[in-house]
Formats: sequence, structure tokens, C-alpha cells
Amino acid sequence: MTSRTIVHRLEVASNLYRFIEDEALPGTGVSSATFWTGFDAIVAEFAPRNDALLAERDRLQLEMDAWHKAHPGPIRNMKAYRAFLEKIGYLVKDPGKVKCTTANVDAELAIQAGPQLVVPILNARYALNAANARWGSLYDALYDTDAIPETDGCEKGPGYNEKRGAKVIEYARYVLDRTAPLKKGSYIDSTDYSVINGQLQVRLKSGASVGLAKPKQFKGYQGDAARPSSVLFEHNGIHLDLQINPKHPIGQTDPAGVSDLVVESALSTILDLEDSIAAVDADDKVLAYRNWLGILKGTLVEEVSKGGRSFTRTLNSDRVYQDPEGKGQVKLHGRSLLFVRNVGNLMSNPAILYTGADGRTHEIPETILDAVITTLIAIHDLKGHGANGIRNSRTGSIYIVKPKMHGPQEVAFSADLFGRIEQLMGLADSTVKLGIMDEERRTSVNLKACIAAAKTRVTFINTGFLDRTGDEIHTAMHAGAMLRKGDIRSTAWIQAYEKLNVLVGLSCGLRGRAQIGKGMWAMPDLMAAMLQQKIGHPKAGANTAWVPSPTAATLHAMHYHQVDVTAVQKELEKTRLDDVYDDLLHDLLTIPVATKTNWTPEQRQQELENNIQGILGYVVRWVDQGVGCSKVPDINNIGLMEDRATLRISSQHIANWLLHGIVTPAQVKATFKRMAKVVDGQNAGDPAYRPMYGRFEESAAYKAATDLVFKGLVQPSGYTEPLLHDWRLKVKAGA
Repeated sequence: MTSRTIVHRLEVASNLYRFIEDEALPGTGVSSATFWTGFDAIVAEFAPRNDALLAERDRLQLEMDAWHKAHPGPIRNMKAYRAFLEKIGYLVKDPGKVKCTTANVDAELAIQAGPQLVVPILNARYALNAANARWGSLYDALYDTDAIPETDGCEKGPGYNEKRGAKVIEYARYVLDRTAPLKKGSYIDSTDYSVINGQLQVRLKSGASVGLAKPKQFKGYQGDAARPSSVLFEHNGIHLDLQINPKHPIGQTDPAGVSDLVVESALSTILDLEDSIAAVDADDKVLAYRNWLGILKGTLVEEVSKGGRSFTRTLNSDRVYQDPEGKGQVKLHGRSLLFVRNVGNLMSNPAILYTGADGRTHEIPETILDAVITTLIAIHDLKGHGANGIRNSRTGSIYIVKPKMHGPQEVAFSADLFGRIEQLMGLADSTVKLGIMDEERRTSVNLKACIAAAKTRVTFINTGFLDRTGDEIHTAMHAGAMLRKGDIRSTAWIQAYEKLNVLVGLSCGLRGRAQIGKGMWAMPDLMAAMLQQKIGHPKAGANTAWVPSPTAATLHAMHYHQVDVTAVQKELEKTRLDDVYDDLLHDLLTIPVATKTNWTPEQRQQELENNIQGILGYVVRWVDQGVGCSKVPDINNIGLMEDRATLRISSQHIANWLLHGIVTPAQVKATFKRMAKVVDGQNAGDPAYRPMYGRFEESAAYKAATDLVFKGLVQPSGYTEPLLHDWRLKVKAGA
């Protein structure tokens, strides 16, 4: 039984109570009495509102189910469909001109364009790595990945391959030629760097000494002006640091002593309390909150063993350079700007119980729990409590991403909740900024109204294909059998979704105030493909996009040198939203129902195996080991970064095909058993792994995975959390 401390109408798990009292509250200026009185009042006010919002989701889903049962198949009369959506309150009235007024936003979100990481906050090592991924070695990123092909003698091996290294160096020099070009010549021919009268001079092997084509791109240096150890450039608002060290093993082989090109990479990072972690009780929540506190105070450390040696990983310091004239300092942030992603409205958590107006005991809505405690913790950053001068926000803001909000009413709920928390904690109005995840259909079709509901707080909107598709399937579950999962990517609604998100954001004035983001590159081992494809995100006007690792952030940063996102956004702003909105909304409301279901038996089985293998590979780690995000081999043994969004789309897709008779329950069950053996084999090297095959009645993970499919039709919005949490709690309890 969980030990609890009773405070007002709250029954708080004692370990969470002690964490708040002993670690989170001290130094914030918020007294214990004020905090608990205010927290109790917030729960009493907002928990019933949250329940009402969830009931509204259920009402709308019942309306949608009834409509699609009466009008099966693709939408044949869009005018009538829109009228129906408006009548039931699913599609709200256009709010007219909306202007975001968010203030005090840090440059990483408002001005700069670059990659963004999303990492599980429960893993201290990942959190520290991500925060430190603001700067990354381009040499390492190229050498260690398939960005440089392993052909013509350029293979990776146990030792250093000089031929591969030469390819890396050549690549990096061409990056400099494109981003900070010389007046004439190429960095490939550089033999010496110096700073003379505030200007960078580069000597070439011809003997000529040249400056930059645009001298203002030289922003500073480290070391002596005559022989700097570092040269700092700026291009498209982000920086590149050319490292010069003739004593370094790489620098020894370079005519100019260049040892690396370090580039500004992950400008921002989302520390995740939601999709990428498994936090089901007070123990999990305390660990997550403690990591958030530690990283903001600069006290989070992790002992790491790598390459036969152990060391302590901590947060990087800021980077300091001499200005070009050598008279002052240039100080650059050394870490990613940090968001914290709270849990959405659906889930409750036993970490705190409260007595409701009905006199009964309830678990606290997790979205309220997260909002109150993560904001309290962030006050330490606002007050400058970070060790060695470490700060997250330099503008006095707290950044919270809120996922899985369905429409403007739920966004307004979040804005109101943040406002009440600010009052409790003595913070100025709109100190807490809101990141809107545009990943639910009702948010997508009402995005402008969603932004209007929090226009003083919005600092981020982001598309997410996987969750958005999962919601698309569940919302229109009764319309008919959905296309094969891979084919959904090329449907009209996806294109409209990605385009409309950017156009709405720009029409609401987000340029210069907030991020407009795009989704994850899920294949961390396929960096060459990422370099080819992910440039589409900045070209679409997104000033950030998600990447799966610090290395991927460094490589994706190259795209923001190739594309001036601000210029793209200014051009897109010339498009009047009213001129294109109806056409885009038409496509957005076009459901990906298959007009023909004449797939071969082999195609149906292939779809099942792909979905089920992915479900099992993810769920077995979530339920048995509490791992919420990991690289899971797919059916072709390609490592994919998986989280609950992946799980939602796969389970809903099978549930849809079951409902419409494309596959049979017996076929699905047989495939689950067969794929369990495959997943067991893929995890054979993990000593903590518990096999599923042959243990179908014993394995909690296996039963959880099958539940997600066979109970998928009745899961709220098709979410996987309720079932996963129940099974994980059973495992933790030893049941």
C-alpha cells in the first residue's frame, strides 16, 4: 500500500510530498501552506472541468460513429459533412483575425531555426545528452554514420580510417564554403587562420591571404588573434565553430591544424513526461520531477561508462569567445533551450488522490499534477538557482508542451490552468508558455481557434503524423476499412494537414514569436536518407523539426544552413489563408477510407505482421521494463524510434481492419503468436528481457499487446495509455 500524507482534500503519496517539501519548494519563495492550499483549490476547480472535456470527447465520438454508420465509405457530400460537424460542435466558428501576442520568448524559439530533440525525462543520461546537444561535432556525426558511404575504402572499422576521415574533412570544408564563403578560393586550401584588425584572414596554399565574402559573418574567436584555437561564424542565425588544434590527432594531419567543425545543432529539447516514458505511479513521477529539477539547477549528473572508462556527465557551460576586435566577449548558450512536455487530459495518476464534490476519492488528473509541479520546479530557473550560472530561459519564461488536446476548449482549459498556477506562485501572467501539439483531428480542423484560445502563451505548434493518423482512424472507425498504413502517407489529408499547420501559424503571427515544427525522423541509423529527405521540413516553412539523437541534430542542422526559413516564411505569408482555406479543409476532412479492399491475402498478412511485430517490440519493453521510448527493430530489422504514437496508429489500424472484416480474429491471434517468437529473437541479447513466445498466458506484455488490438475499438480516442498503465502497474505489483 502507498504511504500517503493528507493535506486538505488531497491524499499525497508520501514520497511525492517529501520531494515537494524538501526539494522543490525551498528557494521558490512559495510557502508550503500557500502551495498546498492553492494546489487543493486548483484540483477542486479544474478536475471537474477536465472530466467535462473528456465527456465531450465521448459525446462527439458517439455522434461521429452514428454518422459514419449511416454514411459508410468515403465522404461523398463534403458540404453536408461540414454542416454535420458544425452542428454537433466538432467544427467551430472561424474566430476571424487572430494575432498571437506571446512575449518574452527566447531566441531559440522566436528567431533561430534549427533541430529539436525529444527525450524521456526518466533517463538522466538521455536528458543530459540532449541538453548538451546544442553543439555537436560535424566530424564525428559524418564519420560515425552512413552520411559518408562506406565505399571505395571508406569503411568504418576498429581504428581510424584516414581515407574516410579525408572525406569527412572535405565535406566539412564545403559546408564552410557554402555558409561562410571566402572572397575567393576554398577552405579546402586553407593553411592558416588569423585575426587582423578585427577581420578573419585565411591563408591559402597558393600563399594568398583572403577574408570572408561577408566579413560580418565572423563573430569571434578563442585563443590568440595571431593563432586562434577557434573561429566562430554565423549563418542563417545559427553558428559554426571551426576548431584549430595542431596537437590534436586530426589537427596534426591538417595543413591549417583544423581538428573539427562544431556546429550549433539542437537549439531546443523537449524533456518528455508523456509519450516516451512509462510513468504510472508516484515513484515514477518523483524520479521524473527530480530530473527536471536537477537539469534546471545544473545539479543533475550521471555516471557513464564508455570505451572502457567511466566519467561523470554534467551540463555544458556557456561558450565564451573574444569579439572580432578582441575588446569584449561573445557569450553563446551552451545548452538546448528546454521545454517540458506534460501529460494530456486523459490520464489520471495515483500519486495524489482527492475528494471530489461527489464525496468520493479519485485519482488526480495527471495534466493538473504535471502543470503544477513542473511550473513550481521551473521557478528555480527563473530565480537563477542554476549552478555555475546555468540558465534555461534568459527571458523569464517557462515552456510547457501540452499534447493530445482536442480542439479550442481544451486549449483554453490549459491556458486557464496555467493562469491559476501563475496566481498561486506569484508569477506574471503568461509566464508559462504553451506548446500546442497539433496531433488530434479536432485540433487540426480548428487550429486557428486553438491558437486564439491561448494567444498570449503560444510558443510552439507541431505536426505529428503518427498520433494524428491514429486519431483519424479512430474518429472515422465506422466509415470503412482504412488504406494500408504506408499508403495513408500519400493521401490528400496528410498533405493538407502539413501545409495548413504552417499557413495558420503564420497567419496568426507566429513568425518571430514561436516555433512551427514538424515531426520525427524515426530511423536513427539511416542518416544519409535523412540528409536527403528531411530538408523538406525547413522548405515547408517549419523552423524546427524533431530528430532522434544528438548526432541526427548535428546533421539536420545542415538543412537550416541550406534553407533560410525566415525567408521561406515571409514568402508563405503572402498567401492569404482565406483564399486557400476551404480547399485545404476539404482535403483535411477527406478520410483515408479504401474505395476498394481487394488486397491479396499476402498483402493483408504483410500488413498484419508489420503492425503486430512493431506493437509487440514496443509493448514488451514498456510493460516489462518500464521503457517508454527505444530503438525497436522493425520486421526488416531496421531500428525505429518507437513511442506510444507509433503504438496508437498500429493498434487502431488492426482494430479497424478487424471491424470491417479485412482480417479475422483467428488470423490476428495467430500472427501475434508468430511475431512474438520474432520479437523474442530480436531481443535475445538483453539479459533483462522476458520472452513472450510459449508464455502467452503468463506474459503481461503479450496480453497487453493483444488487448490494444482486441479492445482498441472502445479505447478513448484510440489511446493506448489506459491499457498500458494497467498492465505496467500489475507488473510492478508482482501480479
